[in-house]
Amino acid sequence: MSVLTRVHDLLPHVLKNFPREVLVAGKRNGKWITYSPQQFIQSIDETSKGLIALGIKKDDKVAIMSANRPEWNICDFAIMQIGATQVPMYPTLSSNDIRFILQDAQIKVVFAGSIELVEKLQAIKSELGLDLKIYAFEECNTAPFWAELKALGEAKSAIDLQPYRDQVLPEDLVTIIYTSGTTGTPKGVMLTHHNVVTNLRDTLSAYPKVLERVISFLPLSHIFERVVFYINCYALVSVYYAESIESVMADIQEVKPHGFTTVPRVLEKIYDRIVEKGTALTGIKKKLFFWALNLGLKYELDGKNGPWYEFQLSIANKLIFSKWREALGGEVKTLMSGGAALQPRLARVFWAAQIPVLEGYGLTETSPVISLNRLDPHQACFGSVGKTIPNVAVKIAEDGEILCKGPNIMKGYYNRPDLTAEVIDADGWFHTGDIGEIIEGGFLRITDRKKEIFKTAGGKYIAPQLIENKFKESPLIEQVMVVGENRKFPSALIVPNFQALAAWCEKKGITYTTPAEMIEHSEVIDKYQREIDRYNSGFGRWEQVKMFRLLPKEWTIDASELTPKLSLKRKVIYERNKDLIESIYQDLESGRI
Repeated sequence: MSVLTRVHDLLPHVLKNFPREVLVAGKRNGKWITYSPQQFIQSIDETSKGLIALGIKKDDKVAIMSANRPEWNICDFAIMQIGATQVPMYPTLSSNDIRFILQDAQIKVVFAGSIELVEKLQAIKSELGLDLKIYAFEECNTAPFWAELKALGEAKSAIDLQPYRDQVLPEDLVTIIYTSGTTGTPKGVMLTHHNVVTNLRDTLSAYPKVLERVISFLPLSHIFERVVFYINCYALVSVYYAESIESVMADIQEVKPHGFTTVPRVLEKIYDRIVEKGTALTGIKKKLFFWALNLGLKYELDGKNGPWYEFQLSIANKLIFSKWREALGGEVKTLMSGGAALQPRLARVFWAAQIPVLEGYGLTETSPVISLNRLDPHQACFGSVGKTIPNVAVKIAEDGEILCKGPNIMKGYYNRPDLTAEVIDADGWFHTGDIGEIIEGGFLRITDRKKEIFKTAGGKYIAPQLIENKFKESPLIEQVMVVGENRKFPSALIVPNFQALAAWCEKKGITYTTPAEMIEHSEVIDKYQREIDRYNSGFGRWEQVKMFRLLPKEWTIDASELTPKLSLKRKVIYERNKDLIESIYQDLESGRI
């Protein structure tokens, strides 16, 4: 292909080389809406001309606030190829965050994905008196339909886009991504074309070559899925957007993808659902299921368990794991996981089932990929996030923090040179805020977030993520947060897997009317105590969770308890459960425990 120095340089490559009819597709009201490379690029060019007709100039900021759909990608390319800067906004953002971003970035135009989002934006526009144009991806009465902007561009067919494309330099901003993080005001991460393009090219060397079509459901508003879309364009892979997170499994059956990107939380849910079905079996079928499952949980890469194990595994794959692959469409070749730590047992069992999960690592500030496990078993390691990609350097600071340097490091935080100076040192090393180590073979392992590690009253350090990930191996535990800073011991807030717990209660003859009533039952509390005791066993005495409280409701993005990539917003959760946490330690002090 021609030289790729700006992200929109992908478009001529796609137009010339894409081998299939469908470049990208989205599902609406149960029907797939597809775009060929020609239709995709024509829509991009019309949208670019429409933006120019609106008066959008180089370096102006244009936002997209929508769930995944082909129009997201069309508008993304349309914005960047005229030199404007795209600002993605999560559809789940709070009104406060929307206000902040619209004002901080001085957004000129927003593409909104739904009528509800249009109304939310209109209200904030009126409240702040903003000079803001809003276009809707769905036809509605409160904002012009985005097709009207395309039609405006079509009417301006005389506009020559080439001079606009030519004025975009590799050092220019392609995007500002506001990271909600787990605390505080959003920070606008400035990424240049050079940041993203170099990361795309360097990641491609590790990207599976076995993909022709993928399904997508992680938010494009996050840099991970967005850059994966660019990589798929480069690698000539068709992308299908699931209609919703609830419809993913049904959409997978239609698309029969060769792979998809995911976060550990989704894999945990898939695994739990499979185990639940296995538990419901009876007789020999049930015995075979759990024989295969236990075999898979012992899986080692590259045949290290020996010929007898591999022979047994081949039988397990024919009898049991083939059904797992069918549940994922029957043609899955690999999955890619990022955003949080993946439990090694999940990686093992999926690899054993011939569904290799490639865990990687990166941040918005690193465009995003730093390291990645490969499909080659010699280039993969369970419990690690793989080896660094070419042209990216990693070193471990004295306090264990992972530092990163390379062409993928952001330009800085928008309007915040003070915050930029806090994370990029004088030698150009970006301080990730993650604690990790480089283990044998050059693999990188993450142990925790630097800011999340805390010290007990006895002076012992606790890495909560390690404990939380272990506890989530229990089929009865959906979510967990370990607390205990400056306390005598760590405790945990636990959200049960209510479906699994309800099945257990039914078996035990426990009656209840609400989840809140269910978790107060003494037999339920005793059961969770046994689960805690079981999963505590691998930790040092000072790390073991001594007390816990069960919560009646799952933590969600909508309630601002999770970030869009499903990380815990610890401060929010702590504040909302402060009295409950205090009660644990008050019970200790009063001698009630």
